[in-house]
Amino acid sequence: MTSLNDTALPALADKLPIPTYDRSAVRTGIVHFGVGGFHRSHEAMFIDRLLNLGNSQDWGICGVGVLPSDMHMRDVLKDQDGLYTLVLKSPEGGEEARIIGSITEYLYAPDNPSTVIGKLADPATRIVSLSVTEGGYSINDATGEFEPRALDILHDLKPNTVPYSVFGLITAALAQRREQGTAPFTVMSCDNIQGNGNIARKALVSFARLKDADLAAWIDDNVAFPNSMVDRITPVTTDADRASVTDNYGVQDAWPVVAEPFEQWVLEDSFTTGRPRFEDVGVQIVDDVEPYELMKLRLLNASHQVMSYLGYLSGYRYVHEVCSDPLFTDFILGFMESEATPTLRPVPGIDLDAYRHELIRRFSNPAIKDTLARQMVDASERIPKFVLPVVREQLDLGGPVEQAALVVAAWARFLDGTDEQGQEIEIVDRRLGELRTAVSAATEDPAAFLGQTGIFGDLGTNPRFVSAYLHARETLQQSGARGAVQSLIAQTSPVRRTS
Repeated sequence: MTSLNDTALPALADKLPIPTYDRSAVRTGIVHFGVGGFHRSHEAMFIDRLLNLGNSQDWGICGVGVLPSDMHMRDVLKDQDGLYTLVLKSPEGGEEARIIGSITEYLYAPDNPSTVIGKLADPATRIVSLSVTEGGYSINDATGEFEPRALDILHDLKPNTVPYSVFGLITAALAQRREQGTAPFTVMSCDNIQGNGNIARKALVSFARLKDADLAAWIDDNVAFPNSMVDRITPVTTDADRASVTDNYGVQDAWPVVAEPFEQWVLEDSFTTGRPRFEDVGVQIVDDVEPYELMKLRLLNASHQVMSYLGYLSGYRYVHEVCSDPLFTDFILGFMESEATPTLRPVPGIDLDAYRHELIRRFSNPAIKDTLARQMVDASERIPKFVLPVVREQLDLGGPVEQAALVVAAWARFLDGTDEQGQEIEIVDRRLGELRTAVSAATEDPAAFLGQTGIFGDLGTNPRFVSAYLHARETLQQSGARGAVQSLIAQTSPVRRTS
């Protein structure tokens, strides 16, 4: 058994593909905040491909962590010289693995914030990329305005403080670059948010304005914020994944990444000081990302929410379990076809019917073992971004909203804290206190849950949506999650199954 690090690479070359480039010659061109499983299965993998082509040595990645939970990633990547194993598992049971080497540095900001600022201010850094989750931008979903709530951001907004947050560190570095006459880097969001580049701009410029209005204007005028659509299902790494890498490849890797074979990255060609030749390794470079972005957010990401609460209440714990049940498959397809798809723009080069059915095939992959629990973390950020925009557009179009209303009602039922088998639910949501207050208020006012304007905006006063929600809530109480799904399917046109 071989411990993964630079010195071990030659011994591993006959077992699985390893970097073919000289990692010691790679220079940092990208600083990435939020080095987790998705970043390592996606952006870092694409950069590794470029480096293997031999003509992109200026685009190595320096990862940065800001949260206490990032300390473990710091320690693992330090021990492994930034290397890790990427394992792709297909629905048919096959797998392929390779060692990824594109992360050549890692900095944990609380160790030394000035070092991170220095790395960001270095003229060699030309892209700062982000995967900081949907809630990491502090944008109020109902108003679209910057609304700082996180303690690290509130700390950084105080005068004369050493920054700790992502936006505090980036703002400090951009201030240095402006002072030294260095062109600003591009800020490239890789998060699942509609208009993620626009949201990143809104958050950063708003934060900077609260610190220095002139700096904020300079950032707004000079920094590029490309929009993008990113896609690869990447579940949380388990001990079984670690053991499998050791057994199959003889590699002791403390934090491998397991993902599906499917990959997609659609990226707006808007960069301040150049970019890698992403198009050489399968990235779609386009002028307008929005059609692809809406397709993914409202079909894939929304479907994760559609299946999760109803599936969990019914006793399922994994995505592939839900999507192996024809009843739930019909429900998910029905939502995609009748509620989500009518809100989309034409998507160049995409057959939407084939895309929807391909999603079901991907969701049904038993090798991935993606948990419903992962998809429900911070639901108060995900549902407003993935499901409620569909509701709003359908209300404007006069289209159906009953399936989305059932999803919202199931979420409220889920927040009771036990499933239909009486098993306790562990809920992870930064708004959990206020969510449960709203659930409790429903004993007096059945529609109280929709009164959370920070989540639902004015939907709580829309008669058609409120009526659909109350009907769904009553059906859940009387028939349970599975019965509610059956009842709703019976009221709608049959959906062709994938089997």
